[in-house]
Amino acid sequence: MSTDRLGVANVLEQLAAFLEFRGENPFRVRAFRNAAKAVLGLPGSVADALADGSLAATRGIGPATLAIVKELQETGQSSLLEDLKRETPAGLLDLLGIPGLGAPRIKLLHEQLGIDSVAALEAAARDGRLAALPRFGAKTAEKLLQGIAFAHRTRTFRLAHHAAREAEVLRSAVERLPGVTRAVVAGEVRRRCEVVSELALVAETERPVAELREEIARFPGLLDPTGAAELVTFRSAGGMTASIRITPRADFGAALAQATGSPAHLEQLSAHAESVGYSLAPAVLLQGGQPVPVPEESALYRVLGLSDIPPELREGFDEIARAAAGTLPRLVEPADLRGLLHCHTTYSDGTLGVAEMVHACQEAGYDYVGITDHSKSAAYAGGLSVDQLERQWEEIAAVQARVPGIRILKGIESDILVEGALDYPDAILARFDFVIGSIHSRFSLGEAEMTARVLGALESPYLTILGHPTGRLLLSRNPYPLDLEQLFAAAAANGVALEINGDPRRLDLDWRLVRRARAHGVMIAIGADAHGLAGIPNLEFGTAMARKAGLEQQDVLNTRRADEFLAFAAARRP
Repeated sequence: MSTDRLGVANVLEQLAAFLEFRGENPFRVRAFRNAAKAVLGLPGSVADALADGSLAATRGIGPATLAIVKELQETGQSSLLEDLKRETPAGLLDLLGIPGLGAPRIKLLHEQLGIDSVAALEAAARDGRLAALPRFGAKTAEKLLQGIAFAHRTRTFRLAHHAAREAEVLRSAVERLPGVTRAVVAGEVRRRCEVVSELALVAETERPVAELREEIARFPGLLDPTGAAELVTFRSAGGMTASIRITPRADFGAALAQATGSPAHLEQLSAHAESVGYSLAPAVLLQGGQPVPVPEESALYRVLGLSDIPPELREGFDEIARAAAGTLPRLVEPADLRGLLHCHTTYSDGTLGVAEMVHACQEAGYDYVGITDHSKSAAYAGGLSVDQLERQWEEIAAVQARVPGIRILKGIESDILVEGALDYPDAILARFDFVIGSIHSRFSLGEAEMTARVLGALESPYLTILGHPTGRLLLSRNPYPLDLEQLFAAAAANGVALEINGDPRRLDLDWRLVRRARAHGVMIAIGADAHGLAGIPNLEFGTAMARKAGLEQQDVLNTRRADEFLAFAAARRP
């Protein structure tokens, strides 16, 4: 069992789910969920936080949860979790992966219909038993069938940050092998795809290829390894399909390019190569049937008369044509971002105080930080009353006086209510430096209702940024229905920016939709949605999505200086 932050948090979340199934005290259940969130927000490793006492002092970690974390660190397992697993049908936990189901509903289904697996749930939804239950009905049964289909479609994928972590572990192990001069992660991870279906690596070697292939195939933890020519395929210890292409230095550039590009990109690249007198064979560039040495990708592109194409763009849109014409964009870089927007403190559901968050953002190199705790309707996240806002504003002023090297902006993540209003009166909204408006409830509205709700919010002269605009949770929840053309047109007309939310579970707005939004002239903001130290690097994930959309520095709102950002926010205010 993994004892890194993610592994420990997963154990704590599982404990909360099992206890909820059993009808335990809701405060105890919430304590485990709060502890999971606190662990994810740690700045360093769990082991270090235990050793130096900082974990025990962390908000959200109590004596009981601290003992479980210690046990995990010392033994690699939780005896409480093992006991609960023995006492609870194994299939019940699988049901948590179905959108629309939570522990209380699963418990009810188990008690009323004996449902203890996804297969049993699907059968009950199809044969009418589910629809016959009180407070369920045919509509709920149909939605759960859609949720089951969604879970089946996404079960082979991993979120980008999880896949990248697994790929790096594998890359590091390969690079340590004798005779391997370098190993590079390729494929969907290198293209910065938001979800990843398989891992791909390219290894350069001075050894005989067949010899190295056999050594890789004997790695401990690899499942079902097979080798053919220069390629080893297998399932990783984490259950992902993976491949390693082994190549000599002369062909490394061709091998890496082909292991990185999407099928559509490679089809276009191959067609272009043939148009200029070359051809691409697996992991090699040919001219007249003879190999052409291309030890680097840049050499491959140069031979083919192309500008270097950033990996993020290799999706088969217009990148080949633009590389041939020399008109590729100068993509936005993480270092271009001057301000960290969208972060939460202990005033709502964050794990850091205002001063701690500000210092962390200053250390990360940002010129300004926008504090955006949840608004009053967000009771689930400790949303702020007007009195609490006053106290926070006073604290922000005090921290600003002590820390002059970074600008602190007073913001809010205001819930967009069903009728489209932001959930403070205009007199309060006018006192913020900027406002992010987001939907956090009533996701089941139809397209017309949801679109009207968002369009209503866009009419507010105080709204600066529409947060996570489609509400998706990757591999967990589909976007809510929206007329996107209306949304983009209204955002452009009203001068409201759309967010790329950098939380790797969201990455919303989808980068494909960002392309469409920019075509309408919409400004894009990249938000961290940071709830602690671990969330500050989320801006890097958001920037990767902006790069996939082809955005340049001037397309992104928070690459501007603080005064320019504030001017944008104030432009529509009365």
